[in-house]
Amino acid sequence: MQLLAQAARDLLDLELSEAQLALFQLYYEELVRRNAQINLTSILEYDAVQIRHFLDSLTLASPRLRGDPPSQVFDLANAALVDIGAGAGFPGLPLKILYPKLQLTLVESVGKKAVFLREIADKLGFKEVVVLTGRAEDIGQLPQHRACYDLATGRAVAALAVLAEYCLPLLKLGGLFIAPKKGDLTSEIASAQKAIEILGGKSRSTPAFQLLSDETATPEARRFLVVVEKIVQTPLIYPRRAGLPAKKPLS
Repeated sequence: MQLLAQAARDLLDLELSEAQLALFQLYYEELVRRNAQINLTSILEYDAVQIRHFLDSLTLASPRLRGDPPSQVFDLANAALVDIGAGAGFPGLPLKILYPKLQLTLVESVGKKAVFLREIADKLGFKEVVVLTGRAEDIGQLPQHRACYDLATGRAVAALAVLAEYCLPLLKLGGLFIAPKKGDLTSEIASAQKAIEILGGKSRSTPAFQLLSDETATPEARRFLVVVEKIVQTPLIYPRRAGLPAKKPLS
């Protein structure tokens, strides 16, 4: 995991300990082993997993997310974070490796993937990680989860307007919805602004990250974090019933 260690240091100003790197190595080995039985990811090459899964996940720990002026609620090390459509555990579990006190909830609608998430969390020693098997639309209407989290995210789940409807109802006032994205986001961000406003959010500056050096970078290495702060409570009608946000995004 030396590529991950060096890239985290150089690009994100994060120093990973030997113990943390050992957990990332275990995570990689289990990911490859279980991917032969469950379709978790198409990215399995050793260096690619370190950069495109692990490092990409750790961008959410960047100090640049604090904003200007710095947000008073952004304390990822001790935050309650919900990861929607967690899949193979990205970005939630890499962030938990970085910050063991992170209160992590993983939401996954596919039963076999949820089983993997419970298995890998246990193998990594994170018995307190909560794995919920279900749809984000349903969980967002449950009193024990609605408006309960400091941070909400989802990686490669849906378009921004749809993901906002999944995530913003779960946030406390002042909480942050962070959407990892890549490519040209101009149109996607513009089309999501009405939905963000309806759901009680306000867009903040969007940090960009180059996951590889300029000499080896590809378009896929360019990442952005779309950051939305929850400034008013989400109306109770949102999220709408399962499937409707994706079928008819707010606009």
